[in-house]
Amino acid sequence: MKRTIKMLLIAVTMLTAACTEQKTTKVVMETTAGTMEFVLYNETPKHRDNFIKLAQEQYFDSLLFHRVIKDFMIQGGDPDSKYAEAGVRLGEGGPDYRIDAEFIPTLHHRRGTLAAAREGDRVNPTKSSSASQFYIVWGKVYSPEEFDSMSQRMKELGMGEMTAEQKEIYTTVGGTPFLDGQYTVFGEITSGLEVVDKIQNVGTDNFDRPLQDVRILSVKVIE
Repeated sequence: MKRTIKMLLIAVTMLTAACTEQKTTKVVMETTAGTMEFVLYNETPKHRDNFIKLAQEQYFDSLLFHRVIKDFMIQGGDPDSKYAEAGVRLGEGGPDYRIDAEFIPTLHHRRGTLAAAREGDRVNPTKSSSASQFYIVWGKVYSPEEFDSMSQRMKELGMGEMTAEQKEIYTTVGGTPFLDGQYTVFGEITSGLEVVDKIQNVGTDNFDRPLQDVRILSVKVIE
C-alpha cells in the first residue's frame, strides 16, 4: 500500500512538472487600432523569453507599427519610433544584441503568426533575429496552382520543398510561405485578427510608414 501511494505521488509530481514546462504564455497587445491577443510558442524559447522580458520592461509601450505592407505584414518594435516625427524613415532601432534563429519546420508563416524581423542575409548570414522588431503576418490565400508554381520556384532556388501541410495552410488560411525557414516564427494571434486586417489596410508613404500613426499602447504578459 505504501509503495502504491509513493508511486502515485511520483506520478503526480512528474505530471505537474510536465504541465509546468508546457505552460502557454499569453500576451495582450493594446493598440490605437484595437486589441490583439497572442500565444508565444514554447518551441522557440529564446524568442519567447526575450519578448516576455521586453514586454515586462514596457519596452514596446508607445511604439509605432512603423512598416505596413498590404497583403503582406505589419511591423513594429523599433524604439526610434516612439517620438518620431511624421515622415521620418524608421526600422533601424533596437537593443544591441540579436536572438539566434529558431527555425521549427512545423511553425509556418500562416496568417496571424508573430515573427521576428532581421537584417538581410548579406550582413546576417546566420539569419539571427532583431531583439525587438517583430511582424504579424497577413499575406494572401493562394490557389493550388499558385502555390505549386511558387513551391517549384523555391525548390529551384535551393529553399527547400514545400510540404502537403504547408499547401493546406496557404491555400486555406493564407500567409507568406516564402518566409518559412528564413525568419523565426515564435507566436500566433488568438484574438483580434480583424485588427491586423484594419492596420494592413491603412494608407502609407513611400517608406511603408502609415500616414496616420498606429501606436502600440501596451503589451502585457499573462502567464
